[in-house]
Amino acid sequence: MDLQTLALHAGYEKDSQGTMAVPIYQTTAYEFRDVEHAANLFALKELGNIYTRLNNPTTDVFEKRFATLEGGEAALATSSGMSAIFYAFANAAEVGDNIVCAKQLYGGSLTQVAHTLKRFGIEARFFDVHNPLELEQLIDEKTKVIFFESLTNPSIDVADIEALTEIANAHNILTVVDNTVATPVLCRPFEWGADITVHSASKYTTGQGLAIGGILVERKGLNDKLKDNPLYAHFNEPDASYHGLVYTQTGLPAFTLRARLSLLRDLGAVVSPFNSWLFIQGMEHLALRMKEHSRNALMLAEFLESHPKVKKVNYPGLQSNANFKNAQKYFTDGLCSGLLSFEVASLEEAEKIVNATKLYSLVVNIGDSKSIITHPASTTHQQLSHEELIACGVPEGLIRISCGLESAKDLIDDIAQALDA
Repeated sequence: MDLQTLALHAGYEKDSQGTMAVPIYQTTAYEFRDVEHAANLFALKELGNIYTRLNNPTTDVFEKRFATLEGGEAALATSSGMSAIFYAFANAAEVGDNIVCAKQLYGGSLTQVAHTLKRFGIEARFFDVHNPLELEQLIDEKTKVIFFESLTNPSIDVADIEALTEIANAHNILTVVDNTVATPVLCRPFEWGADITVHSASKYTTGQGLAIGGILVERKGLNDKLKDNPLYAHFNEPDASYHGLVYTQTGLPAFTLRARLSLLRDLGAVVSPFNSWLFIQGMEHLALRMKEHSRNALMLAEFLESHPKVKKVNYPGLQSNANFKNAQKYFTDGLCSGLLSFEVASLEEAEKIVNATKLYSLVVNIGDSKSIITHPASTTHQQLSHEELIACGVPEGLIRISCGLESAKDLIDDIAQALDA
């Protein structure tokens, strides 16, 4: 089936009431038939609902539907995109290990890997997403994850997914790809060798800035990579915290299973059923929205490229952009999402332009139906030094725009008057 059909139907079997809309199961707990039933659920002899910190019928539909769209085998929904990213790392690495990350990352991801994970004894090493040779040089016997974004935020670079995953697979290391900005509609990392994808569902998935949530998806057949892999012994040895369960021997998708039974159980970053329901609504028209977001962004990028005050425009849909070739390879029909950025002469000029806009909202979210403007150096990447800003592709004069669904003419007119103010 096509993605648009799957977005409307995947993962939901109508209940006894025949409800067309997925119900919101707004409950904390579930009644067991008897003691044996409860024991069987906890021992995984039967699959079913135990407690909403572990699973929920509404969230189950969201997870199944999203995994289907991504082309994966299983998914785990979380309370935010950042928790999905953290669970991906914590599920693979432990104290003394390292993860190798692209320099071009969302600011929150940069601080998580460079500072928070450091306190857990996990080292972060950084490579240029456009230079796979740097990645190769940073890998050692303690490397557990290669992490990058399919479409980077806010530098708007397109990773060479195939080249990066080939290096990771040669070393039998897991790749984690943040596919938030591209979404499963525009980019399919599993088809190019990736192992895990993570998303902030708070962005394009909901589409209206209505809810915070995240999701982690594992590819089909990932158990074959984990099984008997000495880098991931904890998937192949008995888990003392779960009756000696060996995850790769269950016949279930091991990566998401362990993330659920160990991390979600113990750390509890669980998404609410109501938010899962909102994400399901957003997914129904995600494919339609991504076409319009991409169309508006391309038209705005073409205008900005022609303006004398603009030093540089970062949008891979432009033929002049260094990422154009990768975008044509990895993105459906060359559509490049609604996120773009452009650079002006100085910090002061950038602040002036942002403050002069009228239609755009000064907000640090992306993927909303309404257009958003942000100055990353003073907000999402404020904690970085001048040198670090340059290294991750966020100069002080950079302005990021998340193109919404307004008229492209109105979006262009507002930026034009702000540039000339």
